[in-house]
Amino acid sequence: MKVTRLDIPDVILVTPPKFGDARGFFSETYNAARYEEAGITLPFVQDNQSLSRQKGVVRGLHCQLAPYEQGKLVRCTQGAIWDVAVDARSGSPTYGKWVGAELSEENWSQLWVPPGFLHGFMTLTDHVMVQYKCTSVYDKASERAVIWNCPHLGIKWPLPTSDIVLSEKDREAPHFTEVKNWFKY
Repeated sequence: MKVTRLDIPDVILVTPPKFGDARGFFSETYNAARYEEAGITLPFVQDNQSLSRQKGVVRGLHCQLAPYEQGKLVRCTQGAIWDVAVDARSGSPTYGKWVGAELSEENWSQLWVPPGFLHGFMTLTDHVMVQYKCTSVYDKASERAVIWNCPHLGIKWPLPTSDIVLSEKDREAPHFTEVKNWFKY
């Protein structure tokens, strides 16, 4: 398993090995002991899956507040996404900074987004399937969002704004400047 710490060291890119032959492939996509060795130690309690039918769909930037803050282990099993994590932990040396990685069915990589981070992704192809493991269950009252293109964050999204497809909720999300002590470092 390949493990890469990104510019925000708490965010980890993991690529499990694939073993293939003429029939196809096999891959162990999660093993608690191996992921713990990589620094991903929280238990997972919920699995989610999303389908985006077209290129340019943006989902995020989302998080949940305590006591339902979520860490997410994200992977793309069909198509490709640009996956982003934003540090929202007050007092962190990387507060307000972001990292991104392409996740795809081709590169087989996964992104660990720890609790205290905003998470979002942009589809880079049509017909995208994303699956992710969460460290806490969904709780509507704890759900929060920040606008995907907040100028205070300066996220470099790979597609032009004219190609973006958003939910109404994500279109109306506030700017990062309105995040006040959602998480402590």
